[in-house]
Amino acid sequence: MPAHAAGPIDCKLRFDLSGWSVFYKTGKGSGTVSCDNGQSMPVQIRTKGGGLSFGKTEIKDGTGEFSGLYRIEDVLGTYATAEAHASAGTATKAQVMTKGDVSLALAGKGEGWSVGVAFGKFVIER
Repeated sequence: MPAHAAGPIDCKLRFDLSGWSVFYKTGKGSGTVSCDNGQSMPVQIRTKGGGLSFGKTEIKDGTGEFSGLYRIEDVLGTYATAEAHASAGTATKAQVMTKGDVSLALAGKGEGWSVGVAFGKFVIER
């Protein structure tokens, strides 16, 4: 495990995401990660999963808070997800996911309709 010169940093994610599901759930979006040390980074987001899920959703102005970060690059990678959902019209969604020692808590309001149980991954890339 690499040594860390400084303590953990607080970083937040602002994002937009749209997706659909017919058994296999997928989504794409973009956002910006901003940290309390002044760093920021534009990111691309992909979601993939399986399970019994049907629907179409769009999240605008979603937010996320990371924990367990020592540098901004620690946000990059694949997070494990699991969820149960049912919505129609405008819905609020919250979800917590992990990638090793890093956790990400997401929240957002969206439009669309969906119902089902999905599992898979949430990928953050440059």
